[in-house]
Amino acid sequence: MTYKVVLTLDAEEDLDRYIRYLLFVEKSQQAAENLIQDFEETKRCLEMMAGNLKLCEKPRLNEQGYRRINFLAHRYFMLYRIEGKNVVVDNIFHELQDYEQKMI
Repeated sequence: MTYKVVLTLDAEEDLDRYIRYLLFVEKSQQAAENLIQDFEETKRCLEMMAGNLKLCEKPRLNEQGYRRINFLAHRYFMLYRIEGKNVVVDNIFHELQDYEQKMI
């Protein structure tokens, strides 16, 4: 099954924040471009395999139907829910963030 990936405003803002950090703090255009490319490739994977990934192990997130996909080449991941044929990406996190607290 192929899904349509929909980013919430929060997810768009998350990605934008990481890109701005790479551009303006780290001053690395190449790193920002690499992150965008990785995001796009991960999103394409999500379109094809969203239903195959397991539910989150964290009880609160599991109860809400959240799943996680890691970026292919960077230390970021998306938390998403499946709604029919849509995959709703609610947030994008760096793996060192305390994401469970934000999702409560």
